[in-house]
Amino acid sequence: MMFSAGIASPSAADQHPDTLKKIREKGVIVIGHRLTEVPFSYVIDGKPAGYSIELCHRIVDGLKASLKVPEIAIEYVPVTAATRFVLIKAGKIDMECAATTNNAERRKLAEFTYPHFITATRFVAKANAHLDKVADLAGRSVAATTGTINLEQLNAVNRSRGLNVSVLLNKGHKEAFDMVENGRASAFVMDDILLAGLVAAASDPSAFTISSETLSPPEPYGIMLPSGDLAFKTEVNAILKRIYTNGEITAIYDRWFQSPVPPDGFNMKLPMSDELKSFIREPREYDH
Repeated sequence: MMFSAGIASPSAADQHPDTLKKIREKGVIVIGHRLTEVPFSYVIDGKPAGYSIELCHRIVDGLKASLKVPEIAIEYVPVTAATRFVLIKAGKIDMECAATTNNAERRKLAEFTYPHFITATRFVAKANAHLDKVADLAGRSVAATTGTINLEQLNAVNRSRGLNVSVLLNKGHKEAFDMVENGRASAFVMDDILLAGLVAAASDPSAFTISSETLSPPEPYGIMLPSGDLAFKTEVNAILKRIYTNGEITAIYDRWFQSPVPPDGFNMKLPMSDELKSFIREPREYDH
């Protein structure tokens, strides 16, 4: 957490960060981003880009107006699934703009904005392996990314169903997907939308299939904010609500999910789900 300079009372550990004050005084916001989470948060020509990144840019524009400052500079910090919660807690980033699932356990570690996407956990495999159901993974090697909820879900289903799956850990999603592509793993368990992005960017997308069965119910992504900073969350949610209800979100969504995505120009052709449309029509917090 970030604390104001000079606080030395015994209750300092109980203080919450004041991100709005920090941004106003320094004129800077620090955004955590991913390197390869297409189309949410990735790097093009050395610059962060993607659906979540664009939403965060709009939020920064909204903060300039609400804080009455002429400019807010953006500093970017790359994060991984394993480091994102550490960095937000340590005050090293003010927002994480990526594809991070909001659930009850994670809300103990950070605040989350209104949902900006809904996803579920599935697995990707080679099409010629004919793997589609969770039971098909029995006795196989399955890749997962360290620090993700997907790994927890894989371990849980492995235990509950006695699948005898050998779990292969990776630092990043691309590395895990490469294990499937290179035949070192039978499958890779991850959020279905991120799997779709990896498949679409592959040299031969038709060589892969994504399972019809899920390992989780649908869950939302949210922009992650410092724990306990409710004033910051309230302001960010107010800006998101305007983006959602004035129709801006439609063009933003279509740019990343129904249009050619840079740099390779693949098109995910993914219409907005009914679950996400519900949150767009009536912006609200996810509390399940």
